Amino acid sequence: MSPMEIQERSVLDGGSIVSLTPAAAEKIRGLIEQETDVSVLRVAIEGGGCSGFQYGLGFDHGAQEGDVEFQCEGVTVVVDPFSAPYLRGSTVDYLETIQESGFKIDNPNAVASCGCGHSFQVADGEQPADAGAGCGSGCSH
Repeated sequence: MSPMEIQERSVLDGGSIVSLTPAAAEKIRGLIEQETDVSVLRVAIEGGGCSGFQYGLGFDHGAQEGDVEFQCEGVTVVVDPFSAPYLRGSTVDYLETIQESGFKIDNPNAVASCGCGHSFQVADGEQPADAGAGCGSGCSH
């Protein structure tokens, strides 16, 4: 079995796509409890932002066809098949400090990130055709 086959299998089973820190999981569970008709955390990427891709975190009713669904720290997480390879090995954390508050994604696949941390570029340099200028967070990077 080649390393590529093993890598593909780990993406399909969700085991190494995205992990949540205990702080992120606690915050997500609390937010889900406040929402109506949502049961999963959707982690995604989309074209755009000042570095090529930007992260998306949100709640959803469930997995869609083709999504990878898995449990992490007591939270059901779904990732679409386009996003999975770019998010593989990422960790979602929740920070609450004097300087920043919110979710932060540590992505080992990112070789460059915007100053705001909301967008990133991957090693192979592929940028989606719809990548725009600026990530919408007010930064100019």
